[in-house]
Amino acid sequence: MVKEEKNPRKKFVEEKDPKKKLLDEKVVSISRVTKVTKGGRDFRFSATMAVGDGNGLVGIGTGKAKEVPEAINKGIQAANKNLVRVSIIDNRTIPHEATGTCGRAKVLIKPAIPGKGIIAGGAARVILELAGVKDIISKSLGANTQVNVAKATLNALLMQKTPEKVAELRGKTKEEL
Repeated sequence: MVKEEKNPRKKFVEEKDPKKKLLDEKVVSISRVTKVTKGGRDFRFSATMAVGDGNGLVGIGTGKAKEVPEAINKGIQAANKNLVRVSIIDNRTIPHEATGTCGRAKVLIKPAIPGKGIIAGGAARVILELAGVKDIISKSLGANTQVNVAKATLNALLMQKTPEKVAELRGKTKEEL
């Protein structure tokens, strides 16, 4: 009987691993943080990770640990818990222009014509690639802290509303708009 109980658990763990592989993982930033105590300095690493499926599902998470790989794993776990669905039209761009903010960082995103590609830099590019946006123009305004730029980009993506969603909010059909 004991063997039968262990096998389903093992099978469950094996089934979960392939699901995690469906999401791509990218590092937004890794930094060394210090806590000064009476006994001296305590060094740790903070890793901000982004995960996404390239089809409108994306998340950001931060993890801290004494070693970089542990911090990365914690960041991936946190990002998997914070997954959100973003609106993408024609499987390539966003419905309309938007500005997202986080702290002093501002990110402006605009839809682009087919074939334009992702015009973005640094942390904004990572989030947009993992979200599955193929044609977009992005401009980072204000502070350029990588973590805040990534969060501001995600906020701008979350502001997007498809015509279907706007029609639903107004209680009309898409054709009436």
